[in-house]
Amino acid sequence: MRRLFPVTDMTATDHAAGTADASDREWSLDELADAYTYPAEAAGTRWLRANMVSSLDGAGQHEGRSQPLSSEADMRIFGTLRGLADVVVVGAETVRSEGYRPARARDAFAARRAAAGQGPAPVIAVVTASLDLDFSLPLFAEPLVPTLVLTGAASSPERRAEAERAGAEVLIVGDGPGVEPERAVAALAERGLRRQLTEGGPRLLGQFVAAGVLDELCLTVSPTMTAGTAQRIAGGPAVAVPQRFAVASVLEQDGFLFTRYRRI
Repeated sequence: MRRLFPVTDMTATDHAAGTADASDREWSLDELADAYTYPAEAAGTRWLRANMVSSLDGAGQHEGRSQPLSSEADMRIFGTLRGLADVVVVGAETVRSEGYRPARARDAFAARRAAAGQGPAPVIAVVTASLDLDFSLPLFAEPLVPTLVLTGAASSPERRAEAERAGAEVLIVGDGPGVEPERAVAALAERGLRRQLTEGGPRLLGQFVAAGVLDELCLTVSPTMTAGTAQRIAGGPAVAVPQRFAVASVLEQDGFLFTRYRRI
C-alpha cells in the first residue's frame, strides 16, 4: 500500500531518487488504525464517518451487493474502521441484503479500544421505519454487545416489542415512523457512542448527507466498470446546495484508491 496524499518526506525522497516507495507494501493493522484514527473532535462531541465503495462509473453496488466491487485491502480497511468505531450505523435493507452479523472482538484492536475506553466490539445500530427484520438472526439474538434498533415513534409497537424480546434495545429517534438523522446521531452520542461509522446503504447515507450530519467520507474507488443502473453511494432527495468536502488522505493498492474526505 502506498500513501499518495499527504506526501511524506520519505515518499518524496524515494520518488526523487527513482526508488520504490518505502510504503509500497502491505500495511499492518496498527498502521491502518493510525491512518484512520478518529480526530480529537470525536472525543468531545461526536464524529460520523461513512465507509463506502464505488466503481469508476459511479456504481455503489453490483447486483445488489457491494462485495463484487471490493478487494482484500478494502476489506482490511473495512475491518479497521469497525475496530476504531464505537457504533456502526446501518440501514435495514443493507442488513437484509448483505447478511449482517454481530461485530466481533478482535485481538488486534483490543489494547487500542481499552485505552480509548471502548467496549470489546462496536455496537451495531440498525435504522428502520418498518422493523421488517428477522429478529431471530444472530445480529439480534447473539451479539457480543446488544444491537440497537433505531426507529420512529409511529412505528409498530408490536414489532418494537418483538425486537426487545429478541435482546435488541430500541431507541425512538423520530416523531413519525422513520428516523430523524440529527436525533439519531445525537442519541448515540448521549450513550457515549461518539465515534460513529455508517456503512450504508445508499438511502441512509443520503439521509445523513441531506441532514448535514456527515463529517467524513471514507470512499474506496474500485478500478471496475459496471454499467447498468446500480445506485450511487448516496440516494434520496438532492440537497439544495452541494456540500463541499476536503481531501484528507489517499492510499493506493492494486489500483484501488482509498480516500478520506472531511466536510469543510
